[in-house]
Amino acid sequence: MLLLSFAVLALVVRNYSALGYDLGGWAPPLGLRLRADGISAAMMVMTGLILCLVGLSARPEFQSSETGGETRKTLVFWALFLGVASALNLVFLAQDLFNLFVALELLTFAAVPLVSLDGRAKTLSAALRYLLFALAGSVLYLLGVVLIYANYAALDLGTLHGLIRNEAATSIAVALMIAGLMAKTAVFPLHIWLPPAHSGAPAPASAILSALVIKAPFFIILRLWFDMLPMNSTTAAGLLAGAGSASILFCSVLALRQSRLKLMIAYSTVAQVGYLFLVFPLLGADGLAPWGSIAWSGSILQLMSHAFAKAAMFVAAGLIVEALGHDRIDDLAGAGKAAPLSVLAFAIAGLSLMGLPPSGGFVAKVMLLSGAVSVGEWWIAVTILVGGVLAAAYVFRVVGKTTASPGADVPNLMILPRSREIIPLILALCAVAIGFIPLQPLDFLDIGRSVAGVGP
Repeated sequence: MLLLSFAVLALVVRNYSALGYDLGGWAPPLGLRLRADGISAAMMVMTGLILCLVGLSARPEFQSSETGGETRKTLVFWALFLGVASALNLVFLAQDLFNLFVALELLTFAAVPLVSLDGRAKTLSAALRYLLFALAGSVLYLLGVVLIYANYAALDLGTLHGLIRNEAATSIAVALMIAGLMAKTAVFPLHIWLPPAHSGAPAPASAILSALVIKAPFFIILRLWFDMLPMNSTTAAGLLAGAGSASILFCSVLALRQSRLKLMIAYSTVAQVGYLFLVFPLLGADGLAPWGSIAWSGSILQLMSHAFAKAAMFVAAGLIVEALGHDRIDDLAGAGKAAPLSVLAFAIAGLSLMGLPPSGGFVAKVMLLSGAVSVGEWWIAVTILVGGVLAAAYVFRVVGKTTASPGADVPNLMILPRSREIIPLILALCAVAIGFIPLQPLDFLDIGRSVAGVGP
């Protein structure tokens, strides 16, 4: 899968145009089209890299038993793992509203069981809450699709871009779809399902859920906003950014108050996802095409750098739990001795969350900050700066505890093989590598787009 995603990326870059494939040779509106443009290809490569590395980290926990055959837990994990991979790639390539709905459902039914693999009552409850929010989001999205089809008799995004009109039915349909997708993305105030679900899942599952799964519905929101709608409401853009700001501030404070490491990382996920929603009021206000804006590039880089950083944090947290036997933040002294590379990976990934150089989070947040200042959205600029300070507070709190010397009353620590700790370090370094991208709009993200909307 990783090789295939790199091949798609190479073809998109070489031809400097999108790749398209009509299933069965039937072109839209009668058939279904899969399409990879610059942003789709980048998302596929990012997904492939993270899944490969997280999959390697999961092997010791989910491997075949020595007595032969596979346990049910192992079989279920790898089956769901492949299901998530397939659904994510379909989200990035699908080009019509119903196909995107199918991809979202596949993603939901592969992701939810990952939360409750251990079968404990607590994780089953978290998975059930996750399922209810995801299904509610699916119903809202599907209602919007029905309204769109009733008005325009088309579901293909490129076709709809030329047909769609600024009228009440369209506004209601888009509002329903975006509300459903926001519930799946877990942006404030629809985030309450995420912390218990992501903190209770096994560490590799938490990494996939936080790094990749919640990014899929946001990617669809971008598709609807920029590929389907010929014009966007400034009021709606402000509401989306307001929800993002609330996520950053409110959930960063909650992350700071948590006593368990994985729960803190989960609240941090909600906060960092909020940065993605700040982009909507920043695009088009300066007269440029949205994808020619520095804020557009900053938003995509924030998505990618957070994906690598959060996968690194959850895998590192899983190893720290394995070494200490718990994830209580106040009792993490000695973690730096038992799992030094995991603590280092956590600290490096934290740079990206704080927005400090050299990291992808620094480049992304500076781009968003520049975009906010250039169009006079000062409240967004202040939110970005305050969010960085709050992220620094909860990251340094954990780093300080893990690097402290263990007391005499601390039981024997399990020293982990360094080979297992390399993986979160590689993930964290990937987040840092994004920080070497120049601070300017990325031409690569323009591939497959035109001023009129979706290219051929």
